[in-house]
This record gives sequence, C-alpha cells and structure tokens, in this order.
Amino acid sequence: MDNKMALVPYDDSAVWGLQKFHKSSSVYHFANHTIQIKQNWKQLGVAAVVWDAAVVLCTYLEMGSIDLQGRSVIELGAGTGLLGIVATLLGAHVTITDREAALEFLESNVQANLPPDLQPRAVVKELTWGRNLGNFSPGKFDFILGADIIYLEDTFADLLQTLEHLCSEHTVILLSCRIRYERDQNFLEMLKGPFSVREVHYDPSKDVRVFKAQRSIHKEDF
Repeated sequence: MDNKMALVPYDDSAVWGLQKFHKSSSVYHFANHTIQIKQNWKQLGVAAVVWDAAVVLCTYLEMGSIDLQGRSVIELGAGTGLLGIVATLLGAHVTITDREAALEFLESNVQANLPPDLQPRAVVKELTWGRNLGNFSPGKFDFILGADIIYLEDTFADLLQTLEHLCSEHTVILLSCRIRYERDQNFLEMLKGPFSVREVHYDPSKDVRVFKAQRSIHKEDF
C-alpha cells in the first residue's frame, strides 16, 4: 500500500466548502480553551485540515457522557491533532498518532495548543495501520478515538487489524464519520465482526455520526 495514500486530497462534494481547508489556520473553543489549529492542505492534503467529524467528536467528548479524566487514550489518523488536544484538555493521557509524513506538522499543533503543564500528557507517535503494531502494547488503552478515518477502502483491513491489536475487553472505540459512500458502511459491517457497534450521537447540521464499538463480549451492555 502506498504510504502516502492517506496524505492526499480525496474527492468530496465541493459544495460543502473546500475553501475552509485552504485557510492557514482555524480556531476552535473546547474545554475552556481557545485552540488555533494550523492547516496545510497543499503539502499534506487530508492529513492537515480539520474535518467536521473531528469537531463533532470533540463536541461529543465535551458533552460529558464519556469521562476522560486520568484515562489512557490513543487517537488514530490524528491529522491536525485537534481531537487529541481536546482529549488531553479533558484530562486524558493521550497518544496521538499518524503516519511519519504528518508527524512534524501534528507535533507543532500539539505543542502550540497545550499548556506546558499538560504537554507531558500528550505523546505524538508514528503509527501506520497494520505495521509495527508491537510498538503499542495490546490492551493498554481505555479509549481509541478516530475522526473521519474511514474513507480509503484499501486501508480497511489494516485499520481493523490495528483496532483489534489495541483493544482489550474494556477498551471503548469512538469513531466519527460522515457516511459518504457504500464503502464507508462496508467498514462498519467489517467492524461488527469482532466488535459490538452502535451509533451514540448524530449531528444533523454536519451529517456526522459517532459510533461506539467494544469487543463483542460486551454485547449485552449495548
């Protein structure tokens, strides 16, 4: 698989405003903080812009139905880092991951938006799905977060393998996405093999859904 696949723009409806992605930065307000996120569409494509799914998942976390205080969290395909930054501000210890090519950009956003006393709680680390998973302890994380990471069908098997490696019986996966194509729904069906999956939040203004997944042993809790 091409290492740069997730770092190039992909086809989406121009009417929902690609112009905002070409801004050099975007400002957000979460967890009583103003967060200014640098964007770099021209160099890094989809990895370097804030997608609506990240904003919706940040909003869902801030609503308080999930308690992140003191919890161990990993974000997959972090891109700009907004979601991992917000999770850290909400009290979690967060491993913020993406491919090697996006790390320097990701690290700059994390450092610029976390107060010095919180920076030790956020670690930026390389993770290419399906590769070198031994660098990450199985079952270490309480939560796995992913915002708009379901869009390249060629990555689905590697993503599923990565989720299975990282999850223990207690790990909760939260994925936010806009269901654009049949392939997006296909991944959710793949996910329902090893995991119990349900929708826990929907933002109609952005047409973004948040799904919760846990190992199928917890089916009775869903």
